[in-house]
Amino acid sequence: MLTQTTAMLVDAYRELNAKKLFWITLVLSGLCVVVFGITGINEEGITALWFTLPIPVNSNIISPELFYKTAFLNLGIGIWLTWIATVLALVSTAGIFPTLLTGGQIETMLSKPISRTRLFLTKFITGLLFVGLQVSLFCIASILVIGLRGGTWMPEILLAIPVVIVFFSFLFCVMTLFGILTRSTIASLLLTILFWFFLFILNAADQTLVGIHERVKIEATTIEARLVLAEKNAALMYINRAINQGEVVEDSYQPTQEELDSVNVFLPLLRDNHEKKSTLARKLAPWRNGVFIAKTALPKTSETVNLLTRFVMSQDDLDAWLSLGAEDDEGSTVDEDTGDVRVSNADVNRATTKAFNDRSLGWVLGTSLLFEAFVLLIAGLIFARRDF
Repeated sequence: MLTQTTAMLVDAYRELNAKKLFWITLVLSGLCVVVFGITGINEEGITALWFTLPIPVNSNIISPELFYKTAFLNLGIGIWLTWIATVLALVSTAGIFPTLLTGGQIETMLSKPISRTRLFLTKFITGLLFVGLQVSLFCIASILVIGLRGGTWMPEILLAIPVVIVFFSFLFCVMTLFGILTRSTIASLLLTILFWFFLFILNAADQTLVGIHERVKIEATTIEARLVLAEKNAALMYINRAINQGEVVEDSYQPTQEELDSVNVFLPLLRDNHEKKSTLARKLAPWRNGVFIAKTALPKTSETVNLLTRFVMSQDDLDAWLSLGAEDDEGSTVDEDTGDVRVSNADVNRATTKAFNDRSLGWVLGTSLLFEAFVLLIAGLIFARRDF
């Protein structure tokens, strides 16, 4: 059994190796690492070979280590591996099952003592082999670049290999099901990309709602803190004024809202704005929770990739990156004249990042893997029972 499975995997590797797209993707990955390697940072700005782009981002603001970490996560992983290279991988592997079912290979395979379930799983693993080889070479090269250029060796980058493979498997299991149902390479590829686009829209809605909700909550909290301070000061002013006018005021006396407002006309405006922001936050919460629930039943492609940020970047690195460009940011404040709140973008970024990082590993990977297992179960049952 092991010999047969190994032989099928070797045959699958030879099939991938024979495809020009496999080598094209490999060459493009190499070029991406080369660009990654010739780019650096010094005290004057961003460098490329012997050229320097004089911009505010320099090594006085961000360390070379953090620069390469963020470049690897945002460009190497965020753009190349999980977008461009994934599309190329989907194109390369889209024909695995349709070709097997329509090209006459299935009869040859089934004529041997190989179960359909083992054949199905072996072919599925074959598709993951494409991504595994590509991302492994990319990550090893990136470790060398960051070590030689950034001065720090980061073996934790190798965690990108299983993370990206799992990310791709979420899409590949759907393409496998479509390939078995339609027996068409083009149809399975287009349907999978459409499904991926749906996940992208849902994730964009989630990020937008979380960002807006966190901003509104910060606005409400900032106004509330300013309101509490203003009421405290107004109470002291009212009591002092009453004492100066000869009135007897008990030590435990608390001025009424009307009395406070007579001292500080700013208070009604603060209360009104606080109520508006609090009401808006309550209205946004069900929408945010609804999108979260909808995502629970689906694979979390973006969250899966973003797990690398938790593994690669420390909390100090994350704080430094989120605070980049916010040196003169005075934080969230309330305008004394209008009562409007000015929210710090750094505060919003921190709150939003924390909201996503608080989502457990079990929710991100556990529910996604359950979705994949369910899809593979359906695809495997169809593959095992259908007459070809």
